[in-house]
Amino acid sequence: MIQIIKVEIIEKGKKKLVFDTGITCLLYRGEVRELKLEENSYISLEQYEYILKEIVGKRAKKRALYLLEQMDRTEQQLRDKLLANGYPLQCIEDAIAYVKSFHYLDDYRYASTYIHYYQEKLSKQQLKQKLIIKGVPKDLAEQALEAEYVSDESEQIVQILHKKKFEGVSKHSPEFRKMYQYLLRRGFSSSDILKEMNQKEKNFESET
Repeated sequence: MIQIIKVEIIEKGKKKLVFDTGITCLLYRGEVRELKLEENSYISLEQYEYILKEIVGKRAKKRALYLLEQMDRTEQQLRDKLLANGYPLQCIEDAIAYVKSFHYLDDYRYASTYIHYYQEKLSKQQLKQKLIIKGVPKDLAEQALEAEYVSDESEQIVQILHKKKFEGVSKHSPEFRKMYQYLLRRGFSSSDILKEMNQKEKNFESET
């Protein structure tokens, strides 16, 4: 038998049930009433599994599909969203397995699309960091970058220097060091940065 330790009323016509298994789930008030679920009462294992699989589990799958219809997400983003919606972990994992079985959830595809869209604006290192933050595993992020990243980082540096109105100063000046550090933080390699900034310095020296 499974004990219902607590039944708590929350907003939007729902109640939160806490079982002695450590599982917490949300049910509509009508469902709680129909199933006769009361605080400190006991239910059978069959009824407990019915609640998690047939009611909350199916609801988690529908929610996962809806969230992916709204926008593409990484597996971690979807997991975090479902967790924030109050679904138990086992229902979340079942929902993720469900949408993955239809290829609605694919971290490699997500990474490839993200790289394709942002590679003209971000360095390779920046893209990698952002993908990892979004929940893409490091190895998948690196595989996607290897396959999809075709942007010219030197050209990106030139565009940034132009946007920042960096027309060339002595490499010993504070302005030079400040711009160099800025580009490093953007994830560009030191060699590419110095190549383009030294070219600006040569132009600067030739004009003075």
